[in-house]
Amino acid sequence: MAQTDVSDAELVARVQRGESEAFDRLARRYAKRAFAVANRLLQNAADAEDVVQDSFIAAVNAIDSFDPGRPFGPWFMRIVVNKGLTAIRSRAAESKHLRNTELTESDAVTASSESLQERAEIRDRFRAALKLLPDREQLIVQLADVEGFTSAEIAEQLAMPSGTVRWLLHQARASLRESLAPLRREDL
Repeated sequence: MAQTDVSDAELVARVQRGESEAFDRLARRYAKRAFAVANRLLQNAADAEDVVQDSFIAAVNAIDSFDPGRPFGPWFMRIVVNKGLTAIRSRAAESKHLRNTELTESDAVTASSESLQERAEIRDRFRAALKLLPDREQLIVQLADVEGFTSAEIAEQLAMPSGTVRWLLHQARASLRESLAPLRREDL
């Protein structure tokens, strides 16, 4: 059988039997897509590479509990997304600390930097509004509106019906509009 003819299910079964070469083949199949997802979530190639590496390690560690009757791709991409979200939360905590430090150091802000501050304020307000959403809705907004995935692709990654994804995305966008409405009124 040619290398490309081996199904994910067969490779998973072989990995579960202890064949490391089979996992290498699975990793090669999913590395680019995993990196693309992680990079879209994190907007940083180095962080995305770390997330992908952590995801492959997590997949190897959990492979014995994986049901080979289910598709490997969505299961693995769920690991990537979860690891990415964890990295985002960690980065947000670090960023908050750094931002507080920067504010005390930037008392001499010039008039030309005011527009940068306004954009930063808008971005911060959006992030704050996004954080008010339930985790699942935050993830769906990130995947749909930032990453550009379709509701069907998100549904596959999150193992939920695409109708549920569409509804949660609708709810999340409505909540964001409501949270950001004062910002729009300030601009008028």
